[in-house]
Amino acid sequence: MARYNPKETEPKWRQAWADVDAFRAAIDPARPKYYVLEMFPYPSGRLHMGHVRNYALGDVIARFKRARGFSVLHPMGWDAFGLPAENAAMERGVDPRGWTYDNIARMRDELKELGLSIDWSREFATCDVEYYGQQQALFLELYDRGLVYRREATVNWDPVDQTVLANEQVVDGRGWRSGAVVEKRKLNQWFLRITEYADQLVDDLETLDRWPEKVRVMQENWIGRSRGLRFRFPFAASAPAGFEAGLEVYTTRPDTLFGASFVGIAPDHPLAELAARSDPKAAAFIDKCRKGAISEAEIETQEKEGYDTGLKVKHPFDPNWELPVWIANFILMDYGTGAIFACPAHDQRDLDFARKYDLPVRPVVLPPGEDPKAFDVGTEAYVGPGVIYNSQFLDGLDVETAKTKAIDVIEGQGLGQGATVYRLRDWGVARQRGWGCPIPVVHCEKDGVVPLPKSALPVALPQDLDFGKPGNALGRHPAWKHTTCPKCGGPATRETDTLDTFVDSSWYFARFANPHAAEPIDRAAADYWMPVDQYIGGIEHAVLHLLYARFMTKALADAGRLSVREPFEGLFTQGMVTHETYRRQNGEWLEPGEVEIVVEGKTRRATLGGTDEVVEIGDVEKMSKSKKNTVAPGEIFEAYGVDAARLFVMSDSPPDRDVQWTTGGIEGAWRFVNRVWDEFESQPQGASSGLAAGSDDPAAQALRVATHKTVKAVTEAIETFRFNSGIARLYEFLNALKANPAKDATPAVLAARQEALEAFARLVAPFTPHLAEEAWARIGGQGMVVAAPWPAFDPALTEDAVKVLPVQVNGKRRGEITAPAGAEPADVEKIVLDDPEIARRLEGLTIRKVIVVKDRIVNIVAA
Repeated sequence: MARYNPKETEPKWRQAWADVDAFRAAIDPARPKYYVLEMFPYPSGRLHMGHVRNYALGDVIARFKRARGFSVLHPMGWDAFGLPAENAAMERGVDPRGWTYDNIARMRDELKELGLSIDWSREFATCDVEYYGQQQALFLELYDRGLVYRREATVNWDPVDQTVLANEQVVDGRGWRSGAVVEKRKLNQWFLRITEYADQLVDDLETLDRWPEKVRVMQENWIGRSRGLRFRFPFAASAPAGFEAGLEVYTTRPDTLFGASFVGIAPDHPLAELAARSDPKAAAFIDKCRKGAISEAEIETQEKEGYDTGLKVKHPFDPNWELPVWIANFILMDYGTGAIFACPAHDQRDLDFARKYDLPVRPVVLPPGEDPKAFDVGTEAYVGPGVIYNSQFLDGLDVETAKTKAIDVIEGQGLGQGATVYRLRDWGVARQRGWGCPIPVVHCEKDGVVPLPKSALPVALPQDLDFGKPGNALGRHPAWKHTTCPKCGGPATRETDTLDTFVDSSWYFARFANPHAAEPIDRAAADYWMPVDQYIGGIEHAVLHLLYARFMTKALADAGRLSVREPFEGLFTQGMVTHETYRRQNGEWLEPGEVEIVVEGKTRRATLGGTDEVVEIGDVEKMSKSKKNTVAPGEIFEAYGVDAARLFVMSDSPPDRDVQWTTGGIEGAWRFVNRVWDEFESQPQGASSGLAAGSDDPAAQALRVATHKTVKAVTEAIETFRFNSGIARLYEFLNALKANPAKDATPAVLAARQEALEAFARLVAPFTPHLAEEAWARIGGQGMVVAAPWPAFDPALTEDAVKVLPVQVNGKRRGEITAPAGAEPADVEKIVLDDPEIARRLEGLTIRKVIVVKDRIVNIVAA
């Protein structure tokens, strides 16, 4: 019997699929459509096992839906702009364009080796002029509709590299490359008006019932829609110039106004800047804040610091109660009004600040069950429900009622009004980067900012960008930025900022409907394919990428470019591929291939390969180049074949959970592949399944039942993303086949085996497509399995003839009985009451009621 040889088999079938263009997507109104898409990768130059898992998951769905009769779109592209290419250009002295396209070529070959059912005719990279030129056209449309604007904004500025840094490039307050202390500067930046869609982005989350609940919650929290109060504090003495009407604040907790301790303003608040003009200490503190964190996450965790301006405001409910005004480093100018009132007892940031500066902490929300005379706040603010106290006319009210009452009183005083505010800020899309999509506007001394006409697109990047120096390569180019104004014909300069790569990925899914259309989106093609039926990607993109894609889809729908308002009907977030970490005594990380593992009973120890040096076995973590716990897919493919690798990453755990890579796991998958092939090899050539259905041979019938139950179970497992469960059923099915070997089998059993093997090849095809094709050919399947329909099951063969029903007496399990499937309640009741064990349990009791849930359970109520 020939051993399965993936080195010969897998390339052969990949070529066979390519020869017939098996995966080309086609608009076919006669069939239902299905669009499956994985988040497209950055072309880093090599695949890792996380890629293998991500794209294998999508491939299972694509192959399954194609077999079920759907017209399937399963495309691939490359998220190709961005910093890694610029970094490579600076560090290696290479051209980012060449580096990127070389990486794409390598990764494309690796992805094709995976046997993915991708329509490669639709491939594009976001750095293709054809793609980003169309993106520029969309930008101009958004500009014309007022969804694009330019304003001054605070950014991270590296004074050595002379560039703006993303938050993740600031490490401990310094530029990640230069090590220079990062400054906060105000620069003119481009924004997309995503806040115009804030309500829709929140409300439409309710329609996304095929999204993970945790992702919807993360999106809702990020948008942060809150109902609160915007009001003014009058100044206690003469008001500073420009603030005669008072200091305006926004709060979501007006119920805690009687717990106010101070009023805080952002370091870049106009009042803070005004104070700095006459107070050097205030100016110094603001300057210090500019060198601190800028992202909300960093601000949340940094030490709270402040400066007392000496100004005081009057409490709105008591004109004799004055509150100091502090500049605080944890307040953001772009949320609310950039000013807050602080209630330390019920907000942790306020509490940390108050404890540091010895400011009052007055609790005004009493937790349930607490004594109002004894309750106090220590180091942790109380943010839960309760009753308002220490608050005059609000005393005794619950939190929500007190909020409404406080708003009513403030509005009655004419000091403010209830307002809805969002945590979501407009999307800053400008990047001072040369390797990105150029923003299609020019700057003219006479006409200001002038958008280019569509006829001037695409604005292509120059071929000779110099990334050898710090700063924006586009700004340094000697000729590219110099042009003429399309409005007046005079000299002008091009915008040298490029678009954030999140813009590139905010609409790529719509372009896949027709990636070579003359317009950004082919409306007819998009109407057929959109929305994406199943989107697959990492949870790390649960907020920004998905939020921006949702916004862009709504904006494009309003422009008539799309007929859908949500891009992804279904979303699946896969788990990571993890591996143990290994470390030498000197702290050096080691790759798995450098380590030898010795198992001694229940103990595992590791040594450096070929030596006696003991190696520390560390935690199981996400595969990471920095910790060297990666496994190269190419090495696995070479040793075990592609299908074994695909099988392992899908069989070891549910797809939404992490999978730990182990040598034992991949070897187990390899053994299964060979056991499957052995079973197909043993089947006589020319066997027919035609005799199976009419046979009364018990062994043949038992195998037929196993076949149809497996078809049903695997179908349901794939539909519900329980791929590991589906594979487990195939393992069981293989055992049933081996229990009915072909050797010396009766004609009926051979026929049942043929039916089982024909089903098996099609069921395993989404997981191990190369093996499935070879197996299908071995048993004489018609054509290729990739074109074969999904196997159907006979419901009559999937239902058990008898059911095992648990029996409860007064809610406690007291035994079980067997009954014919579908038996009527009266018949089941007789079986129960005739059962001696149940009768013993009922001794001395009077039966009040017998409740039978057909084919499920029996409940007896007795006293």
